[in-house]
Amino acid sequence: MGPAALLLLLPLFGLPPTRAAPENDEILCLPGLMKQPAFRQYSGYLNVAGGKHLHYWFVESQKDPQSSPVVLWLNGGPGCSSLDGLLTEHGPFLIQPDGNTLEYNPYSWNLNANVLYLESPAGVGFSYSDDKNYVTNDTEVAQNNYEALQEFFRLFPEFSSNQLFLTGESYAGIYIPTLAMLVMQDPSMNLQGLAVGNGLSCYEQNDNSLVYFAYYHGLLGNRLWSALQTHCCAQGRCNFHDNQDPNCTMNLLEVSRIVSNSGLNIYNLYAPCAGGVPGHARHEKDTLVIQDMGNLFTRLPIKRMLQQTLMRTGERVRLDPPCTNTTAPSTYLNNPYVRKALHIPEQVPRWDMCNFVVNSNYLRLYSTMNAQYLKLLSAQKYRILVYNGDVDMACNFMGDEWFVDSLNQKVEVQRRPWLVSDGSGEQIAGFVKEFANMAFLTIKGAGHMVPTDKPQAALTMFTRFLRKEPY
Repeated sequence: MGPAALLLLLPLFGLPPTRAAPENDEILCLPGLMKQPAFRQYSGYLNVAGGKHLHYWFVESQKDPQSSPVVLWLNGGPGCSSLDGLLTEHGPFLIQPDGNTLEYNPYSWNLNANVLYLESPAGVGFSYSDDKNYVTNDTEVAQNNYEALQEFFRLFPEFSSNQLFLTGESYAGIYIPTLAMLVMQDPSMNLQGLAVGNGLSCYEQNDNSLVYFAYYHGLLGNRLWSALQTHCCAQGRCNFHDNQDPNCTMNLLEVSRIVSNSGLNIYNLYAPCAGGVPGHARHEKDTLVIQDMGNLFTRLPIKRMLQQTLMRTGERVRLDPPCTNTTAPSTYLNNPYVRKALHIPEQVPRWDMCNFVVNSNYLRLYSTMNAQYLKLLSAQKYRILVYNGDVDMACNFMGDEWFVDSLNQKVEVQRRPWLVSDGSGEQIAGFVKEFANMAFLTIKGAGHMVPTDKPQAALTMFTRFLRKEPY
């Protein structure tokens, strides 16, 4: 029997499909690891329309990648890198403070999933555009991310029938539902659900709830609270989002200053601020460092003026997440040996955690994700998880809970504690409320980056979500 006939017979014997993954993208030796991993990983570019090249880093599941789901992960900003999720949150290895060493993460999300970390939009991290034009908007980003997924499955056809989950954090509260709108119309993708952590779901509910969160966590004091009640509230309803009363605006500027610029860690109220209490902006050598993502109190006129002024100064500006030490991941990813291992072309600029140009030019088209969630829920076949660390102020748990409640879905399991075993017995990990195809879940004591603060609870939640197990 000739070789051609043998090839025709192979499918009959149930042999595993040949791997089609792009060999040139495989990471063969990653600097910083004592021992290279047993699972395969890839880094390269997914090319989309308009000459855009989105950098991806794909880590296969540590057990049975062929049958494990494919999970897309996006960090938010807008303008921040998803490699933050990989190297500091739930990737298989975490960057150490020296900026050179990686340690294996016992709570990695690729223990039972193939995870695709995508740096989006173009201009973020190692992603770039041929024309170097980094002005974009919510609709274009959703389309680019969808095209990147199509390209991923073209390069990795062996995963195209696996279950697909879209997940992300923060401004991915916008990225993920808008992307899901496109993916749900594509029968070639096996979309099963989405999970959004500490997501920006609705600007109005985020702003309104934050003022209550701040007051009841002891940040505002009675004088300011009374003034807010007087100037921002009427007939038992408060508007802390787009109130036109000048006295209310003044009071909200004070709230914004306390929450964002006083030195509190906006991402975790009870965590220290890395590097100590900062000013709103600081200089490092020839670079102005800004620490405001621009997602809170967006209707305050002074916030918009400040952003526009900074863009006109012409000096080099770096956008850093507030109270976050980005030195270690930046040191690691800008190491020439690491860049070579990740197949990053030499002409691609240095890696930064967040990109000021992308963030400040970003056009926000949606004020709420209400319509997107209702469309997804009406299909009655996707499972949706909205989860929040309960001490985050950037996208606080109360605003997201209000948002989920406003979708008016049928409650199946009333709000109750969910448990995780910590070796000494079971502990309350947070609270969960379950609807027909959706759950809202809090993680007790976690901030904005849930897997960083509570890795075991985060992995437990993620695994139960993927397996459709009760929380």
